[in-house]
Amino acid sequence: MKRILDCQSSDFRQMSPRELLDAIASGEGRTIACETIGSIMPMLGDVTNAEFAAAMGADLLILNVFDVHQPRIFGLPKVPPEDTIRKLQELTGRPIAINLEPVDDPLSSTDPEENMWAMTAGRKATVENARKAIGMGVSLILLTGNPGIGVTNQAIVATLKAYKEAFGDSVILAAGKMHASGIQSESAENIITREDVTAFAQAGADIILLPAPGTVPGITMEYVRELVTCAHSLGRLTMTAIGTSQEGADVATIRQIALMCKMTGTDIHHLGDAGYGGMALPENIQAYSIAVRGIRHTYRRMAASVNR
Repeated sequence: MKRILDCQSSDFRQMSPRELLDAIASGEGRTIACETIGSIMPMLGDVTNAEFAAAMGADLLILNVFDVHQPRIFGLPKVPPEDTIRKLQELTGRPIAINLEPVDDPLSSTDPEENMWAMTAGRKATVENARKAIGMGVSLILLTGNPGIGVTNQAIVATLKAYKEAFGDSVILAAGKMHASGIQSESAENIITREDVTAFAQAGADIILLPAPGTVPGITMEYVRELVTCAHSLGRLTMTAIGTSQEGADVATIRQIALMCKMTGTDIHHLGDAGYGGMALPENIQAYSIAVRGIRHTYRRMAASVNR
């Protein structure tokens, strides 16, 4: 099995979910995942944010605020709605993931004029929506919550169980929270605990999502290290996430967060979508990548053609 560092676009196209997980594990903490929003104007106008993130070194692309009933990615050439994900895979050469949110009654406004995170039916973490996403070519589903939506860890566990029963190992399941998502009782160090990590793993999560050290009040490198060790002891991978707009911080801050995440032992490094809006600052993606895997692997990922 190739390390993800050595994989080309043709390798990603042929990989099963299990093979992709093994490739990430073999990368020893050098996998970069970038979250992007396709439903707003991309930073480069006629080039999708996902393509831009891939060009700066992302190995995995996560689509946030992606509605499976009304798939829309600005900057993408016109294709039938059901081909949206596959076209993005073709253009980027990367595995594509989406966020789905386990929420019944959002805590924040559902008026898109008032709330950019306003919930829509196609973003909810239902079995029907997950099945549709898998049919569109999604490699990974991340169960988490956007700001103020109101996703609880209990709801994540229940959804994981339903997805595992419905889909087995046909898709990678990741789960966790990078901020409180509007649940005050699950804020600071209570965003995710050892008990939550164990519950997510037992419910079927392949990857446990954790806040990156220094991104949430009270979340230290030592605390995340304990959670990563717990997840690894259960045979699960981890993803440390910057979901608090610090993906738009200065490069020095990004490098500091990157090295703290590396020291926790995490497998995947996530940068959120809130640079100016829609993706992390491109210079931060590159700086983060160089910090955790050096110039050679960063430039190789940036330079390799999607036709390889």
